[in-house]
Amino acid sequence: MRQKWIVELSGFLALLVALSSSSAQAPGPFNEHEVKVQSNVQDKGDIWVFDFRFKDPRLITVDIPGRGRKLCWYMWYQIINNTGQSHTPTLDFELVTVDKPGVYQDEVLPKVQETIKKIEDPTGFLDIKNTVSIRQPLSPSKKDAVPHAVTGVAIWDDTTKEQNLRDTTRFSIFVAGLSNGWSVDDNGKVRRKTLQLNFRRLGDRFYQDAREIRFVAPAEWVYRAVSFPMAPGQPAPGGKETGLLPPPNISPFVPLRKASVK
Repeated sequence: MRQKWIVELSGFLALLVALSSSSAQAPGPFNEHEVKVQSNVQDKGDIWVFDFRFKDPRLITVDIPGRGRKLCWYMWYQIINNTGQSHTPTLDFELVTVDKPGVYQDEVLPKVQETIKKIEDPTGFLDIKNTVSIRQPLSPSKKDAVPHAVTGVAIWDDTTKEQNLRDTTRFSIFVAGLSNGWSVDDNGKVRRKTLQLNFRRLGDRFYQDAREIRFVAPAEWVYRAVSFPMAPGQPAPGGKETGLLPPPNISPFVPLRKASVK
């Protein structure tokens, strides 16, 4: 009897070890990543930076009015204000493919956003926002209290003829607007303190599975030349001006943030 009990106990312990090992080697596919604030040599004056967390990009298929059934990419994120003062986030997400050169600006697509909410926030507790609706003053989190996080989603739809986005295996997402850091070089080029997130994907256009997308650490803070228009003018058809304004010391540059309203 004693020998049988020892054998059963050994088998149970072995099972626990196996399960623990499996759990450690195969974490959930949609882990959240925290980004630490870093200083840059270009930082000048009173620079503030929001805390940022995100999940690996995911894929979703949605019927978009005027476009048809599309495979869209999206990234869930949260921002937290630990700067001690109220600031307004003026976020801009740009996805840049490396192996299949291309630049994709995030879009405000209400139908896609509603579908994402059903997956990421079915109860509506997080009140997921887009890069336009998130542009509201964000009060600082109180010390010794649970940080107040505002949740958003960035969306990309590859509507180009080449459809390089679905073929890419290496890409970066640049997140601007998490800081008030700006600089102007000797040539008058405006640069914005930007978060760079690098990713790799194991699949291809015939195997579209978000579980194959992996974040490549570390996250990097860079001063990147702005890619949106830097002159006054009317938004393009179907676009929306969101009123992004740089600090007064670099006027008269006025960046315009375009967003689809379809």
